[in-house]
Amino acid sequence: MRVVYMGTPEFAVPALQALHGAGYEIALVISQPNRPRGRGRQANPTPVAATARELGLPLLQPAKVNDPEVVEQVQELAPDAIVVAAFGQILRKPLLQIPAIGCVNIHASLLPQYRGGSPVQHALLAGERVTGITIMLMDEGMDTGPILMQREVLISPEDTAGTLLDRLARVGADLLLEALPALAAGRLEPTPQDASRATYAPNLSREDARIDWSSSAEKIRNQVRAFSPKPGAWAEFRGKEVKIWRARVDSDATDASPGQIVAIGPESIRVATGEGTLWLEEVQEAGKSRMGAGAFARGARLAPGERFS
Repeated sequence: MRVVYMGTPEFAVPALQALHGAGYEIALVISQPNRPRGRGRQANPTPVAATARELGLPLLQPAKVNDPEVVEQVQELAPDAIVVAAFGQILRKPLLQIPAIGCVNIHASLLPQYRGGSPVQHALLAGERVTGITIMLMDEGMDTGPILMQREVLISPEDTAGTLLDRLARVGADLLLEALPALAAGRLEPTPQDASRATYAPNLSREDARIDWSSSAEKIRNQVRAFSPKPGAWAEFRGKEVKIWRARVDSDATDASPGQIVAIGPESIRVATGEGTLWLEEVQEAGKSRMGAGAFARGARLAPGERFS
């Protein structure tokens, strides 16, 4: 089977590797253009682009995948399938109608729940205990196409967006290798999504990662998990940004106002919230490395009564 593969971040790497390892003919890999990253603002290749180069696969990184010249190039390859995983651009009809079998997408939720670009983060923010992978046929909508296969994945209380995405990526790669041959052989019946059950997971901003201490301790901890490893849930302390990387919930009530430091332990800092308290365990000041919250408290000479905002 001849495949054109489209993907960009780490989530999309295992599926590309799986297709290559299973002997699929990967006629072309398409990824987003290299963009400046990190402090040095170096234009590093996307994870999928780097993997394509390592595997010796043809690579294209167009600014707009729906441009006529890109469509023409894909058309000339006559792929049996286009496989898409977290590519970052919506495919229009001229691309969608090229492959003989169809355009197949790997989506990190149990559709129709969490349609959109940040399904894992939204699932964690909502405190979900189960999510999963959907293999679907693409149409012109945002994750609205018919479902081919799904697999549930349990969410651990300790999962972050990073750990959960890694696990989902591996499940997605395995499920793709089940779905493609079954689809090609006519053994899969696409199932339309129930639009009445749809929920949405739009892309999140840095401001969404700012902690509102009037929220419950459980909600804030979910926020910490959802925004790890990037951009990191954050608050202000003494006028400077502090990121919170690990925290645990304490249901004990307190009269302190939200954001106020209630107690300082050897390894953690207890902070009041709108409901319950939160023990901060790992933090990071702007421009510094991550550190245990106890070490941060000692270095900054924190005292109960001070406040995060």
